Amino acid sequence: MTHKLRINTSSPDETQKVGEVIGRNARTGDIFLLTGTLGAGKTCLSQGIARGLEVPENLRSPTFVLMTRHQGRLVLHHVDLYRINDPWEAWDLGLDELMMGDGVCVVEWADKAAELFPSDACWIDLDYGAGQNCRSISMEIDGEAAKDGRYEPLLRHLKSAFVLDDAKSPADEQGG
Repeated sequence: MTHKLRINTSSPDETQKVGEVIGRNARTGDIFLLTGTLGAGKTCLSQGIARGLEVPENLRSPTFVLMTRHQGRLVLHHVDLYRINDPWEAWDLGLDELMMGDGVCVVEWADKAAELFPSDACWIDLDYGAGQNCRSISMEIDGEAAKDGRYEPLLRHLKSAFVLDDAKSPADEQGG
């Protein structure tokens, strides 16, 4: 079973608000894998997630240091794989320990090491929308996470807080 959800935003502030809802509803062990082209809003969404997790400092992308750790309501492990050339470079960073660790893991450019992530992760793809500051945020939850309902509370909160963009159904797509 797969759960899909798409939200369109019209500003960076609105993109961060989506992230805030994600952060407020995040639980220990959650893994959010962010993909999208350069400038699509991955860091903007990550900043919102940090705000929702009550991280006191302003989050910046760890492009050059590759990963940072922030203390909030839960620990936030923020990873940026933009500069890696091979998935095993990410593994060498100790990515497996972060994912099984004591907090929430947010990985930007996760598609550069897709084969390393567990099936119970939440994939979030960001893309440019119709206007200059518009973004399309697509979430996909597959495998064990969809089966055991791990992200169901998060999906419910997102559905109630934002207008969804889904021409096929009024809520989420479910398929096998």
